Amino acid sequence: MRSASSVCLLVTLFIAPCSVSCQTGETRESSSPRPESAPPAEPERPKIVVLGDSLTAGLGLAVEEAYPALLQQKLDQEGYAFEVVNAGVSGDTTAGGLSRIEWVLEGDVRVLILALGGNDGLRGLPPTEMKRNLAATIERAGERDVAVLLAGIEAPPNMGTAYTSEFRKVFPDLAEEHDVTFLPFLLEGVAGDPQLNQRDGIHPNQEGARRMADTIWPFLQPLLEPVPVP
Repeated sequence: MRSASSVCLLVTLFIAPCSVSCQTGETRESSSPRPESAPPAEPERPKIVVLGDSLTAGLGLAVEEAYPALLQQKLDQEGYAFEVVNAGVSGDTTAGGLSRIEWVLEGDVRVLILALGGNDGLRGLPPTEMKRNLAATIERAGERDVAVLLAGIEAPPNMGTAYTSEFRKVFPDLAEEHDVTFLPFLLEGVAGDPQLNQRDGIHPNQEGARRMADTIWPFLQPLLEPVPVP
């Protein structure tokens, strides 16, 4: 007759996956460590989208030097939990911005900074056409309850007095008709200053971009809800 210890040895050899106790007859759970659960993902921040052209994209600058990135720095410093999305495309017109607006406004977008029109002026496109495009863009944002900050821009002076006057008038008229926040001139204090622009005389340098962010900030801030940065 086999002893209890011999029976235990045989059982252990044939049942490898289990650890058997001869004293109690109970099966012990595997002692391998359990995988640690992944840390919870940070909540997605509501967005501020900047829809613009090369002035917004930061042509000639590093990504972190363009004014949308500088606005992000201001938001973080002031405790506003928003994410700035740079939707600037070099060479873009108001028609191009309108064609992109649906996907640009996807997600939790709270504010749209609309900074288009410069290339319309450079190409001599009709101000009436520019106004239609900007109006449609503002309306799309309104349908999604997105607040709009409309930034004005100037046409080149070589386009003639009548054109530049009609062009300039588009922006305040739109702001009044659609009841949106209006920044009269995106390049206030920057345009025409060689110390604040790159060699082309059109695109701001690092200091010029910083000046743009400072100009935009007092118009943007009232549109935000102050919440702590997570």
